[in-house]
Amino acid sequence: QVQLVESGGGLAQAGGSLRLSCAASGRTGSNYPMAWFRQAPGKEREFVAAVTSSGNGKAYADSVKGRFTLSRVNAKNTVYLYLQMDSLKPEDAAVYYCAATTRSSLFRNPNDYNYWGQGTQVTVSS
Repeated sequence: QVQLVESGGGLAQAGGSLRLSCAASGRTGSNYPMAWFRQAPGKEREFVAAVTSSGNGKAYADSVKGRFTLSRVNAKNTVYLYLQMDSLKPEDAAVYYCAATTRSSLFRNPNDYNYWGQGTQVTVSS
């Protein structure tokens, strides 16, 4: 089992920044690709960004490319996943979820992820 705990959500103004964090602990979490997804009210969960287990490979949704930066730190017993969100837009408002997959590729479909955090709310005021 892998446990994921997100933090860092909150309120930001349009054009502002927030940094989300996810701490992953448990069984061989450092071997798993990880990702951020988000879900706004009434909408499906959508892919934001993903990173390989080594941290060297990354993928971003077109809607966040150039504004969001994903990084990963594989510590001894915990993996830390960060999402730096700059130039925020009102349409970025959503609950953001951290996810991990036992498969070895970067996936954009939430169904390919085995483990999920509880989510953290991001609100962007215009």
